[in-house]
Amino acid sequence: MGLDITQWLLVFGFAVSSSIDNFGVGVSYGVTKIMIGFKANLLIAIIAFLFSITGIYFGGYISKIMPGTLSTLVAALFVLIIGVRIILITLTAKRRTKASKSSKNKGIRSYVDQPEQADIDSSGEISITEALVLGVAVSMNALTNGLGAGLMKLSPMYVSTAAGLFSFIAIWSGVKLGERVAHIRIGRFNLGQFSTMISGAILLLIAAHMLVTVVNI
Repeated sequence: MGLDITQWLLVFGFAVSSSIDNFGVGVSYGVTKIMIGFKANLLIAIIAFLFSITGIYFGGYISKIMPGTLSTLVAALFVLIIGVRIILITLTAKRRTKASKSSKNKGIRSYVDQPEQADIDSSGEISITEALVLGVAVSMNALTNGLGAGLMKLSPMYVSTAAGLFSFIAIWSGVKLGERVAHIRIGRFNLGQFSTMISGAILLLIAAHMLVTVVNI
């Protein structure tokens, strides 16, 4: 099934948004000299694919039981809420990082806030087992974004494949970049936090497009 330019842009937007945490984690690894090999990165990409396609099929099921344009409206509101939440999380990142350090938080989100925790054995390299835990942590965005994509009735294979591919590229490029630009800041945000802000902004644009579509129907 071919996609038009608007659908391709939506697929691209969801894929980028799903992979932003991966990029931030990659930058953190590059800065702290923690290695992540091809196999570990590939496993994380596969997890992103599986989470994404699960969300899409679930969203597609929900869209089938909703009448008319209601599924598009619900999807727009859902994506809007996720986008706003991501931006708010980024704005409070410093507070959360301090709190997680002081309380020794071991929740799944802590692996995104403090990626070095994923290197459980302190070997300086992410093993396959550690990549499994990290993959689940950074793929939560793929799951929620997949749900929104499913409500929009986008192609499961296109969106999920793009999510997995972008996940792999994001971690690889993040590590390479982190090795070179350890302390780059954009305003009061570090590079990883700024990229997360972009993720939220992309979702807000997707939500706006969906709401405009509903209005014009």
